[in-house]
Amino acid sequence: MSGSRGKCTLASPIIRIDKVSKSFGTFEVLKNLSFDVMPGEKLALIGPSGSGKTTILRILMTLEAINSGMILIDDEPLWHMRLGDVLVPADEAHLHKMRAKVGMVFQLFNLFPHKTVLENVTLAPVLTKGVAKAEAEADGMRLLEMVGMVDKAGQKPAQLSGGQKQRVAIARALALKPKIMLFDEVTSALDPELVEEVLNVMRRLAEETDMTMLLVTHEMSFAHDFADRVLFFDGGRIVEEGPPNQIFTDPQEERTKAFLRKIVAAGQRI
Repeated sequence: MSGSRGKCTLASPIIRIDKVSKSFGTFEVLKNLSFDVMPGEKLALIGPSGSGKTTILRILMTLEAINSGMILIDDEPLWHMRLGDVLVPADEAHLHKMRAKVGMVFQLFNLFPHKTVLENVTLAPVLTKGVAKAEAEADGMRLLEMVGMVDKAGQKPAQLSGGQKQRVAIARALALKPKIMLFDEVTSALDPELVEEVLNVMRRLAEETDMTMLLVTHEMSFAHDFADRVLFFDGGRIVEEGPPNQIFTDPQEERTKAFLRKIVAAGQRI
């Protein structure tokens, strides 16, 4: 797929996850996890619920801290910062700076109900980046046009369908011009007939931009079309990884095969 366009094989990884572990109480959700993501790569994370996929996104968004290991974004530590020659835990100012590189679209939209669609999209650039309101609104209208929502700019979220809310949430995340976009099960809360309109927006993003994108999804057919590479997770580890055609048509690991058999048995197309 054209998602790999713009990548350079000589480039440094834009994300490097190195021996990262994360526990919630006594439950170890990520176990000594290591993988790289190249600039412009479209990466799909698949696997059973509870395997650690969403936790990875939340860690990259600085919503959850790691217990051990190292994460680099753009060759800069995420959860650590350099103090002279040593690395120390990141302070809030460092996390805030790093957060600007990453945008995330959640399952449940998280739009401000009292703000219009356009205000939802423009609020963060104005407040966090000091963008002039007129400039933010012009950019916001361009993004709403991209996601097919420009005619709803003056409406409130309560007037929108779930699919429309999710498209506004994508425009809002793009408004901060992140280098990396994270999508966490963005269609799982939608009625089936609304899923396709959101997936179409994401297909367009993947095809028309060189943005690095990480997608957690149970939509296997979309993961197949969207991704340059698929990582199959189970129990906080990567069980298998490879191009979509290999993972979905010729998986090597028995655990991957069993997972995909259950997906097909549930009536989903791969």
